[in-house]
Amino acid sequence: MINHQSLNIEVRPETDSDHLAIHRINELAFGRPQEADIVDKLRDSCPEFLSLVAAMGGQVVGHILFTPITIEGSDRTGGMALGPLAVMPEIQKQGIGSRLTIEGLEILRRAGCPYVIVLGHPEYYPRFGFVPASKFGLVSQWESVPDEAFMALELIPGALAGVSGVARYRAEFDEVS
Repeated sequence: MINHQSLNIEVRPETDSDHLAIHRINELAFGRPQEADIVDKLRDSCPEFLSLVAAMGGQVVGHILFTPITIEGSDRTGGMALGPLAVMPEIQKQGIGSRLTIEGLEILRRAGCPYVIVLGHPEYYPRFGFVPASKFGLVSQWESVPDEAFMALELIPGALAGVSGVARYRAEFDEVS
């Protein structure tokens, strides 16, 4: 594995000129158009999102998106959902996704975001501090999601203390099948 610190990667907020590259990266990384289409819809409907790109040599090669979530039955607000995270297939496993994740979480931490949830690979996300969301009393809105694949991370210690319920992504995510 290449140390992502040694790669000449620039992580920055997306710009309007990145939209086509972001769409293509998500489509290629997931092998289908749904995630790319959701990113496009969220860009139009969700002003509170955080969208970062990784660029090498001026070319966008990775993307990460964070969007607001709600927890049914809770008055706690401000949490975000991580996803999708996508890197061009030919350069995956070189630390680009990790760099996007680390920098995105740090931006959210500095902004006062209390917690982040993710639906993803249970072998990947724990390296960033994610644990099964069930440890906080949270369950996914999608019943078929395995417990170990639905995770949460407190960016502010204790942010999820006493919170339980169904974590809901924005409606645009319901379109992924």
